[in-house]
Amino acid sequence: MLTPHTPNKNDDLSQALLLTGILFAFLVGCVIYFVVLYRNRQVKNKKEQEEREAIFQQELLKTQVEIQEQTFEQISKEIHDNITQVLSFVKLTMRSLGNGLDEANKAKLNDSRELLSQTIIDLRDMSKSMSFEHIASAGLAKSIEKEVERMNKSDVIKVSYAISGKIYSLGEQRELVLFRILQESINNALKHSGAKHFNISLQYREDLFNLTLKDDGSGFTPASVENKSGSGLRNIENRAAMIGGKATIDSAPGKGCRVCVELYPLKQFNSNGATHSNSFS
Repeated sequence: MLTPHTPNKNDDLSQALLLTGILFAFLVGCVIYFVVLYRNRQVKNKKEQEEREAIFQQELLKTQVEIQEQTFEQISKEIHDNITQVLSFVKLTMRSLGNGLDEANKAKLNDSRELLSQTIIDLRDMSKSMSFEHIASAGLAKSIEKEVERMNKSDVIKVSYAISGKIYSLGEQRELVLFRILQESINNALKHSGAKHFNISLQYREDLFNLTLKDDGSGFTPASVENKSGSGLRNIENRAAMIGGKATIDSAPGKGCRVCVELYPLKQFNSNGATHSNSFS
């Protein structure tokens, strides 16, 4: 006859150990799950915070650019509508005054009138370079050409200009920002580096646009300006980022400065991965 199996202490111990192992494994699994969940949530929260900060910085920069453009537009209109008109009236008045002068004084007056005429022309050119409407109407390539002519006439710095590829529109807002980057670079070269020559290059390709600006100034160490929030170089980087581009700045003491801005016209993205438009809004 078969005898019934009688549980012994070894069987009870084995079952207890098995249950303990299962419970321990379950607890370990729960701990790992919650740790992973917590870390994933931390990563997600950090990413969302970075995205919010990026959006805030983009909106702040857009506001700054819009305010700056409004200021430029007001100054441009003031120069064109008031200052140049007043100077033109002064020029006409000087012409009438010359009738009663001897030849020597008349020659001096004519020289002054010519100087005044050149000043009026320079102010009108400056007014155009500050006007969004003029830049939007002329386009980037033509606006840069006019700016080069204006700078070369001043004899302050020698500017060269080259274009490769077939010119196409990048959108009014992008072209405005690129033009302001050019002006910022020229200003930096004149104000800080003592440059004598400045080179501008536009490269138009179907999938890529490139603006390269180079000067022969004193140069600098990039790390020396990294923490200067008001730096013109930081403004250039921020402006490029705002239109979905990337600005690369290379310089070294005694080697001048090179600014390269790249844009992908057919595929523009902002810092959040969304498609970027041609406007600031």
